[in-house]
Amino acid sequence: MTDLTPSLEDYLEAILIIGSKEKVARVRNIAKFLDVKTASVIGALKALVERGLVVHERYGYVELTPQGREIADEIYAKHQTLVKFLNGILGVDLETATKDACKIEHYIHQESLVRINKFIEFIETCPEGFPSWLASFRYFAKFNRRPESCPKGRK
Repeated sequence: MTDLTPSLEDYLEAILIIGSKEKVARVRNIAKFLDVKTASVIGALKALVERGLVVHERYGYVELTPQGREIADEIYAKHQTLVKFLNGILGVDLETATKDACKIEHYIHQESLVRINKFIEFIETCPEGFPSWLASFRYFAKFNRRPESCPKGRK
């Protein structure tokens, strides 16, 4: 990736998401999506245009360049994986999982992300179904005690 700050990565991801839902992204839509002022969007777009990641003419639509699209897709894929792991596997509520994924996606090492994806794939394709140990963990996380079916084992 180029020298992007987490904030600029958020702008790329926002443009991608808005563009996929509304066909085109506009400054005001990006500002609303990210809960920032339009002046902040204009400043970020200027930086992204300079890096060749977006195309934006004053008062016009905002479009990702092929390189911008590639980076935005990577960021969004990280985000989706992290939400899936936090919410779908660990059972963190969706709102918290989404907020945390937004923060983590900018800093997670590729090796860790690959391992999380492998873990999710393993859980989803496990021939025995959803692992009982994971269900036991969720119970433990919720009630701060082991379920009756869980052997005491080591502490």
